[in-house]
Amino acid sequence: MTLNGGIISDLVESLRGAGRCTLMVRRTFYWIFRKLPSRRIMLPQFYQIGVATIPVVALTGAFTGMVLTVQTYYQFNKLGIETMIGPVVFTAVVQQLGPVLTAVMLAGRVGAAITAELGTMAVTEQIDAIKTLGLDPIKYLVLPRFLAATLLTPILTLYSDFVGIIGGWSVAVLGYGVNSHYYWQNTLAYVTTYDIVAGLVKALFFGAAVGIISCYKGFYTEGGAEGVGRATTSSTVASFVAILMLNLFLTILLNTIYIIFFE
Repeated sequence: MTLNGGIISDLVESLRGAGRCTLMVRRTFYWIFRKLPSRRIMLPQFYQIGVATIPVVALTGAFTGMVLTVQTYYQFNKLGIETMIGPVVFTAVVQQLGPVLTAVMLAGRVGAAITAELGTMAVTEQIDAIKTLGLDPIKYLVLPRFLAATLLTPILTLYSDFVGIIGGWSVAVLGYGVNSHYYWQNTLAYVTTYDIVAGLVKALFFGAAVGIISCYKGFYTEGGAEGVGRATTSSTVASFVAILMLNLFLTILLNTIYIIFFE
């Protein structure tokens, strides 16, 4: 009886959470099309989520491209097709590793900070104070962070892709002596614009997921300082899982679209 009661309680709480998250998303999009906050409110979030994340994204992209090149070289060297490293590294970076790792870094660095900030405001009743003033906290707290995460993740992904591709090229050409001309020639021959666009579409969805999950977890934090810690951990884990799940479904969808319309 206790076990069944616990399961039912967890199910009810999950449904309640899904409902609150849906209402938050609906309210957020309502303000997107109604009226955005002022630049004074928006710009600090764009700076924190975008500019301040560039060093982490750059390091992640560079080492990803380098490691991928090192691993690929030893396999391709056995077959005598070292110059084909370029297309493999380029495609892997722009379609999969670039968007996913950029979003993961964003969730770890920015998502956790958003949840902790909003969670602290929630447990100290600052969000209730905003409501008392007749203001919508979704507009002034959630919307700027959601927009910044959604719009800047594709830009950060482009930067990560560029650094990763250059890092892969430097290891292949400068480190292993692969012919640079054929490296780029094969890359341009086998890589399409669709590969880049597909990665950016993924990044857009990843950023939106990180933004809304982080804001939701922080917005509904309970339990004082301990609750803020739990919410931050839960937000990070949920964002990681959401990124991986979205990556699978978006990869299937985008590959299907490519097969139907471009082949």
